[in-house]
Amino acid sequence: MSTISKTSSPKKESREVAMAQRITTLVLLIEILFLLNYVSQIAKTAAANDGDVIHVTGKVMCQDCTLNYDQWINGSEPIKGAVVSITCMDERERVRYYGSDKTDERGQFDLIVDKVLYGGKNLKPNLCNVRLVSPADQSCGIPTDFGNGQTGEKLVQPFMVFKNLVKFVVGPFYYTTPMCDTPKYENNY
Repeated sequence: MSTISKTSSPKKESREVAMAQRITTLVLLIEILFLLNYVSQIAKTAAANDGDVIHVTGKVMCQDCTLNYDQWINGSEPIKGAVVSITCMDERERVRYYGSDKTDERGQFDLIVDKVLYGGKNLKPNLCNVRLVSPADQSCGIPTDFGNGQTGEKLVQPFMVFKNLVKFVVGPFYYTTPMCDTPKYENNY
């Protein structure tokens, strides 16, 4: 009897190992994506069903365009006393809730909204819009649309859901100095 030994080349084995590693990595990535999607859906469902109030927090900053690029990007200062509002609509695009808050010395605001409105209607956070209303100081009082502060930011997905706390984070929103305001021309000239 003769023994037939089957030997494969080292190159072929290394290719097979590499292919197996790629397949394993791909399977793990797919599993992670499914897990992230599942967690996201849980957070959205919890935001819609849990808690009596929602918190919407963020910051309002002053950005000075006269500074060099590095200072302009990294040197924004918080604005105390700026007003930020939240407007929540219903499915028929009627205003169901309006509220506002002023920023503290760190430029932070915390809007607290009851999820059950007058008449027993439930507020839907995804129909709410948060935006800049007014600056505290005209020296940095030109609203910008960085972070959608001027047009408003919709509440899409909660930042945190824990027991009865549902928290959304928006922004930061920015004002700039009057020198940085872009002029508006008639007829787009």
